[in-house]
Amino acid sequence: MSQTPIELKGSNFTLSVVHINHSQPDVVLAALQEKIAQAPAFLSNAPVVVNVSSLNNTVDWKSMYHAVSSSGLKIVGVSGCKDEQLKVQILSLGTPLLNEGKAPVQKSTPTPQIVDEPISTKDSEKVLRTRIIDTPVRSGQQIYARNTDLIVTSSVSAGAELVADGNIHIYGNMRGRALAGASGDQNAQIFCSHLAAELVSIAGEYWIMDQIPGDYFSKPARLALREGSLAIEPLN
Repeated sequence: MSQTPIELKGSNFTLSVVHINHSQPDVVLAALQEKIAQAPAFLSNAPVVVNVSSLNNTVDWKSMYHAVSSSGLKIVGVSGCKDEQLKVQILSLGTPLLNEGKAPVQKSTPTPQIVDEPISTKDSEKVLRTRIIDTPVRSGQQIYARNTDLIVTSSVSAGAELVADGNIHIYGNMRGRALAGASGDQNAQIFCSHLAAELVSIAGEYWIMDQIPGDYFSKPARLALREGSLAIEPLN
């Protein structure tokens, strides 16, 4: 029996979202180039979603599209568009419009199989179930802990990526990328027993490997945001 030529399957991908808050394409391009230069290995040719919730139909979308593309980023879709005329401009270039819809409110206790969803307690507080990974995370793998913390008890190889909306704990060697507070939680932290990461990020603020202070490289370390900037200290 021959195999079907194609298959359509659902999947999950974590994409960076570029929020454009300025209507001048040249200003946006300069800002993007500066940002990409800080972490070229992470951002060069990266697929992104462009959020235009701060823009209206006065923007020249064709010029803005080319400005973002000229930076090297690859636009896979546009979100947050509230202006009907701007939507027409976006669709005229063949760019998909995406909806950043919120998940429906759960009025009943979620099924126990969904380990990263909140469950209700008698006192109406939300409890988040931590996602735990007990096996090594190999190069090319991505682990995402939605709405919760992520604990990896084994090693994380170079080229692997950990993403969590909460904190990230790594008890083995950490050589990949760790992105905590992925949904914007500035109180999230990263805890490593052996920090040798390609990139660490909290709520969008990031360091690449060369920016990690040498005194902490390959040692136990704890990272957090202090006054909006990444800070590091020994993991006691």
